[in-house]
Amino acid sequence: MDIAMQTGTTKSAKDYGLMSRSFKGAAGEHACLLLQVHARHQDMEPLEEECVSIIKHALLGTEGEAWSRLDGTLKELNGLFKGFLAAQSILDVHAIVAIIEKNGTLHVSHAGRGEAWLLRSASASQITEFSRGKPVPNFIHISSGTLESGDTVVFSTQRLMRALTPAQLSQLSGMGEELLPEIAARLQAEDEVAALATLQIDPGYVPERKQPSPVRGSRKTAASASGRRLAQSGNAVRQWLLRLQERVMPFVHSWKPKRAPRTLSMAAVTDFFTQFLADLRDPERRKKAQLLLVAGALVAFLLIWMLVKLSTNTQRNKTHEQLALLIEQTSTELQTAENRRISGDIDAANLILQRAEERAKQVIADKSQLYRSQAVDLLARIREKRDIINNIAKIENPRVVADVSAKNTAVALQGLIGDTDNGFTAFDKQQAYRIVGANVTDPIHISDQDLIVDGTVFTRYQSDVFLTAGNSVLEYANNQLTAMKTDDVNGWMAGVDIQTYARFLYMLAPATHQIYKYERLNNRYGPPVNYNVNGDLTNATDMVIDSSVYVLKKGGTVLKLLRGEVQPFVIRQAPGGLLATATKVFKVPGGNFYFLDPDKKRVVVITDGGPTGESSYVKQYVLESATMGTLQDLFVSEDQTTLYVMDAKKLYAVNLSQ
Repeated sequence: MDIAMQTGTTKSAKDYGLMSRSFKGAAGEHACLLLQVHARHQDMEPLEEECVSIIKHALLGTEGEAWSRLDGTLKELNGLFKGFLAAQSILDVHAIVAIIEKNGTLHVSHAGRGEAWLLRSASASQITEFSRGKPVPNFIHISSGTLESGDTVVFSTQRLMRALTPAQLSQLSGMGEELLPEIAARLQAEDEVAALATLQIDPGYVPERKQPSPVRGSRKTAASASGRRLAQSGNAVRQWLLRLQERVMPFVHSWKPKRAPRTLSMAAVTDFFTQFLADLRDPERRKKAQLLLVAGALVAFLLIWMLVKLSTNTQRNKTHEQLALLIEQTSTELQTAENRRISGDIDAANLILQRAEERAKQVIADKSQLYRSQAVDLLARIREKRDIINNIAKIENPRVVADVSAKNTAVALQGLIGDTDNGFTAFDKQQAYRIVGANVTDPIHISDQDLIVDGTVFTRYQSDVFLTAGNSVLEYANNQLTAMKTDDVNGWMAGVDIQTYARFLYMLAPATHQIYKYERLNNRYGPPVNYNVNGDLTNATDMVIDSSVYVLKKGGTVLKLLRGEVQPFVIRQAPGGLLATATKVFKVPGGNFYFLDPDKKRVVVITDGGPTGESSYVKQYVLESATMGTLQDLFVSEDQTTLYVMDAKKLYAVNLSQ
């Protein structure tokens, strides 16, 4: 057998899955798939099955050129990895996919820390792209080239240089079938895990169509593949022209027109073509004229091809220089942003990072795919730097306090009422659920015909208060629901949010640009008093009360009212558009503000601001959980050590003291 492929793995570590498989296609092609996945065993099995199925059907079971089939296969594998990573079934992935054609051409791609080494003529060289920084769990590059007799290729999902130097690796090339076990033993000695494969070409192997260039790493796109085929066509044309020249030139030297022009003039050119056309009609001279015509056409084609190739190369070189400049500028701006952060200019640092991110994305989107891996690495560094500058804490899988869907699978919670002493009340459009510890009570029917708009706690009267869409106010206390009346002859006003403070109930009514203040009496409420004096409540969505009334408006504007009059309120050192998509605001008495941003799955913290209204940005908590739905409401404990957030089904807790 001219081509020998051997697969194997080191000993697997805890929570690490290793797979090494080889395949043989119907057209005499050989392929291999190596996987190293950080996952539990039960999550590894479906990933292995899907990967093997894609290799068999997309790579070996379809028609077309090998590099094109490999490109389509890698796209399917990238989509598969992305789905498993998003579902957090796997944490990271390192992989190799390779295929060798019957004519000796090798195509290989890697994801994560995967790599391939070519052992040839007592030397070892890496033929896959090397990416600095955090490994990317995607296939990005394809390296292609032709193998020669006696070549050995080593594939690994782990960096081989962690256990071997290139010189040591080249010395192992003559070990034959013992090569793979030896490399596995060297890696295990360094406590490394890897899936491995070796590809060995017999010294007497002669490929069906040998290419002149050795295997080298390159980015394979549709454009570069077309260039490769065009170069091969050009080589074939030049060989054909040389053979044609050997046959045509004797005829050309012997052929002389009857009237050879001595000077290049219009009449001479006319005479030449007239003689040429006459030769084409002459049976004896027709063959010579036809050969000359073919040779002229091929020469013209070759000249045009050379001009196109020169223009394409010039444009590619220009693109290469432009992208290299973008990469250099992006790297410089990362350091500039850090300098601005140290100097305290957070706004400028964020603007610089935004510009750097746009440049990195421009490089990634370029069709040439040059510097793509460097741009991806820079993009990751930019995001890490932004997290540091803006004090962003990413919370993975926050603790589930209670699952309300266990009581009602169709529940769609919309609001949360927090009581430090008595637990929580979560409510949907018509029902409320008491949450004490991890226990959830059976649903409490607030209204059968009406819909709940908002709810809050009346601490002084130890009751939960609900505002409905039918302009009514209900109180729930001592396991009893009571419809409350007001002394206003027109009944309750219409609002979008309610809050309590001391013995008063405040109702936010943007439609009338007013905040209505109701006094709680023994068994009813007094008539409403207009609280707002000069505040613009257009598009107001939520409010909170702590000696002053703070109103959150769509777009992120916060309005501070004291005795109904607008007071100064600004947020210092805040990233641009910080509260643009915030929907809820919560304030700990005498403590910080907490804004809920469902679009970005985060909670933004700012300081109180005091009498001057000069608040400062503090921190962001980004909740990274694939199972968490759209956030609906929030609550913070009085000591500001625990943040509670709620989606449509569950209540979660985040420790703020870390």
